[in-house]
Amino acid sequence: MTTRRKFLTTGAVGAAAAGLATPALAQTTPIKWRMQTYAGPALAEQVVDNCIKTFNEIADGEMEIELYYADQLVPTSELFRAMQAGTIDAVQSDDDSMASPTEVTVFGGYFPFGLRYSLDVPTLFNEWGLNEIWDEQYSAVGVKHISAGSWDPCNFAMKEPVNALADLKGKRVFTFPTAGRFLAQFGVVPVTIPWEDVEVALQTGELDGVAWSGITEDYTSGWGKNAPYFLTNNISGAWVGHFFANMDRWNAVPDRLKTLMKTCFDQSHYHRQYWYWAGEAKLRVDGTEMQLTTIPDAEWKQVEDAAHVFWDEIAAESPLKAKVVDIFKKYNETMGKAGPPYRYG
Repeated sequence: MTTRRKFLTTGAVGAAAAGLATPALAQTTPIKWRMQTYAGPALAEQVVDNCIKTFNEIADGEMEIELYYADQLVPTSELFRAMQAGTIDAVQSDDDSMASPTEVTVFGGYFPFGLRYSLDVPTLFNEWGLNEIWDEQYSAVGVKHISAGSWDPCNFAMKEPVNALADLKGKRVFTFPTAGRFLAQFGVVPVTIPWEDVEVALQTGELDGVAWSGITEDYTSGWGKNAPYFLTNNISGAWVGHFFANMDRWNAVPDRLKTLMKTCFDQSHYHRQYWYWAGEAKLRVDGTEMQLTTIPDAEWKQVEDAAHVFWDEIAAESPLKAKVVDIFKKYNETMGKAGPPYRYG
């Protein structure tokens, strides 16, 4: 007598013998991705490690993202090309550092004086139309723009105190391409080296300082020990960074894992919002390695005014850049008219 249990068992065996997969016996190969971040190990602990760990845990073997730190697989300046070619699957970086060949590259990282607070970044992308522009730009070159988020402001950490603009002249400073292009008019000498070499370059005198972060990263990355003077004036209130993926690899991922990835990355953006906000204030007040210096507001206004001239120069380069600059202008005008707490002064 054939029971239902016996029928199901023999049926499964028969199907397997015939080379037919059944739901109970089907085998799936885990999806494996390699992602490289712009950050070194100490910084990555706060800006990306946790979200990748969370994603891998929830994906439960169905997909795994292997995370690599700054320059481990390819130099940061080659991240875009490597991702586009499929050498690596995903990237956490700003557009500027990874030499993205898009019209929006100049706005990644630190666009001078475009942002006052970290909350400006998600607001501009989610409420003022930047997401759609970035999506269109990257889709055209075979890359998925997953999401944008904010990091810390851009202050100077220097080996010698800076109390006037003249103190910056001739100083060799590690910074981002667009920020360096802007700062050169004030005598700053922009220097680009691998992230992991910055600390040694400060020790040996190859660098006079960095304009790459706020005070939180100066402590986290160990730079404050060799560049102990922190200039409170910044050229941007937040860094614009993103998660990207090779488009073909992204399209091959099941929708629920795409949703999980976006959710984990959004959690990472949220974590940085409060980690940096707390760190920037706490370390200014309680930090023992760095001494605060300030250029008077009246003198620093020269730098702010120069930034708006710089915006117009960028806008003149293409209609798309002009569109993005116009969004920055209208956004900042709106914030200014809104007054405190959106803008002061």
